Amino acid sequence: MRVHVDGDRCVASGQCAATAPGVFDQRESDGVVVLLTDTPLGGAAADVEYAAASCPAQAIHVTR
Repeated sequence: MRVHVDGDRCVASGQCAATAPGVFDQRESDGVVVLLTDTPLGGAAADVEYAAASCPAQAIHVTR
């Protein structure tokens, strides 16, 4: 699994950071997504998939 984020599309809703905090965070200045790891461990896969599916801006993309 590989994760990609588009910070330009991010609307700073924070759902990704709440869903998969080991993979996503937010910049303190404006709340835009910060990717902590682009290759999360297998145990985080379901949370990352959920975060991508529930992102209101569709700023998270997952490839396998």
